[in-house]
Amino acid sequence: MIKMFSLKQNCWFIRKVVIWRAVASIAWSVLLLPVTSAVFVLLSRFSLFHPIQWISECTSLLTASSTIFSLVVLCGVVLITGLFNLEFYTLVPSIPCSRMALLGTVLHPRQCVHSLVYCTMGMLVMWCASVTIGGRYSTLGIPCKQSESGEVVTCLNEYHLFLLLAGAFMGYSHSFLGVVKNMYYVSFQPIQQYKYPRFKGCLPMVVKCSVIQSLYSARNFAALYFFFGYVPKTWISSTLHLQIDSSLQPLDSLTGLLDFSLLYHLSISGTFLYFTWYLTVLLFRIYVTEAYSFPVQSTFTEDAEQCLPKVLAETNTLVMKFLALQDLALLSQHSLSRRLEVFSLSQPGGHPHNWNAISRECMSLLSELTQRLLAHQDAVASNGRVKSQSASIDTRSASSSSSVVSGTEDVSETPRLSVPLRTPGSVFTSSVGGMHSALTAPFTPDVDSPFSSPAIRRLVGQQEPRSPWFGTVQSPHIMRRGPKLWSASTESQSNGSPPASPATVPSPPAANQKPSFLAQWLQNRREQVKSFLAKRVLIVYLFNKLPEASSQALFADSQAHIWALQGLSHLVAASFSEDQFGVVQTTLPSILSCLVVLLEAVDRHFKLPHASSKPVRTVCSMGDSTYKTLRFALRAALKTAIYKITTTFGEHLNAVNISTEHRKRLQQFLEFKE
Repeated sequence: MIKMFSLKQNCWFIRKVVIWRAVASIAWSVLLLPVTSAVFVLLSRFSLFHPIQWISECTSLLTASSTIFSLVVLCGVVLITGLFNLEFYTLVPSIPCSRMALLGTVLHPRQCVHSLVYCTMGMLVMWCASVTIGGRYSTLGIPCKQSESGEVVTCLNEYHLFLLLAGAFMGYSHSFLGVVKNMYYVSFQPIQQYKYPRFKGCLPMVVKCSVIQSLYSARNFAALYFFFGYVPKTWISSTLHLQIDSSLQPLDSLTGLLDFSLLYHLSISGTFLYFTWYLTVLLFRIYVTEAYSFPVQSTFTEDAEQCLPKVLAETNTLVMKFLALQDLALLSQHSLSRRLEVFSLSQPGGHPHNWNAISRECMSLLSELTQRLLAHQDAVASNGRVKSQSASIDTRSASSSSSVVSGTEDVSETPRLSVPLRTPGSVFTSSVGGMHSALTAPFTPDVDSPFSSPAIRRLVGQQEPRSPWFGTVQSPHIMRRGPKLWSASTESQSNGSPPASPATVPSPPAANQKPSFLAQWLQNRREQVKSFLAKRVLIVYLFNKLPEASSQALFADSQAHIWALQGLSHLVAASFSEDQFGVVQTTLPSILSCLVVLLEAVDRHFKLPHASSKPVRTVCSMGDSTYKTLRFALRAALKTAIYKITTTFGEHLNAVNISTEHRKRLQQFLEFKE
């Protein structure tokens, strides 16, 4: 009963923080819609030589019933856009490690439904724009006379059809770019601003991106309509029983497309469409990432789930954990009274529950990142060889986290993972995916790929004890591939212990029999197909790993680790003068060891290929690409955190009980040599 009550309280708290922020962003998007619509009316009816007539026509059009109905339709479009933002937003970007993975994401059924909805909304927005522009764009059917009989019939208005199809094309472009450029990725700003200054600062960027994207889409759609425009024109005219006026110049020709008025109205309408959607996305990002102040401790029991230590351990809602880490980083720097609550003792009992919970969660995040980096380095150092997957442990278990945070072990004694490593998308959950999970693709070789070597397939599969591939690799050709830089087997041999071997799996009696002729024939045909596909240039292009994708995916959620570093380091530095009970001093050796171990893992990672290469700057886009530089921000935040502690404590760190190797590394920070 108590758990059910706390769960209900937590769900209510999440709805209060997240849902209401999304509702507020949608409400502001709807309130700003009349302003953007009025600007669109002024630009669509612009007349340089008749300014008085232009203003009078725009004034009468803004109060017309057709404009009011168009506003109602646009409000529905904005509402659906806001709901899609709430449904598809993510705090950890999806980084495909190959072009085939990206293609699979684009062709996913959920993404196809998303694209279909946006195509429909694009047509609705363009219909409202064509009604607002009026003239030759107003309706789909127009009266015309047949050249033979002179009878007045209803003909297809190709100008109206052109705008509607352009709206569908722009809607699909927006949905497609949302996947390719991670438009639904919501990043937190390193410097906090109030909502209005941030909105005012981002508004010119939104206008610029809308204009640029509209021009690109107008160019691409004009080229597409030039080659394939007759297909929808013929199909719609035959379906709706509309005639085609042969006296007018068709738009699927070079002469028809070289119409300045048509291209101008297409660009203006596209800018209005993209600006409406981009403005909704911007307001959603501003409201969701706004800082929230959590209470450090609560007087009443029913409010305990809303306190900062409890929310930091949140595993169901990622945005709440990010907001809690952001609040921790802010209070550690700017709030003396809340820092004193963190350092306070519980009454009765006199236990530092607040500090223990906060420091434990921060160090757990940092040690998990360390394990992830070490596992990736072992996978790279093995030169394509895969360790046994028989052992299955959780990186957040008590044994693994205590070995990193203990403060008395060296880096070489840090335990390595023997399971596929946890992906950034599930960094706050406790489940580990399988070997061929789509989320573990950046860090585990694809055994089913046509480019995987037979050695990898033999190592991944179950091996018999009498096989030469059992245990350590015996082939000199494999051993000559290159040195193992930081592998666990090298360290175990240097310590005098025998190298670890995979767990022996007893095979049934049927396993000793030779495979059947049919199974062997199928296996040979499979190998032939793989070798055939490996020689095709297109297949290689689609399945080749992108160079920086693995490194970017490793640090995709590093904003949480940056806040943990900032909060932990500033709290430790503030405890030098504010901690009256000495609660921080008991965990100071563990914190220093955790930071040094992470620093060495990060330094090793940046020595890998493509890890230190700077990302290419992209053109103006609403897609957030800050995740590409998170690894550099994490390294800078880690060194800043260590410098913050060493400059505050100074020579007092010599009295802290840490290992000799860690003390030597901290001495470099004390001497400002890092």
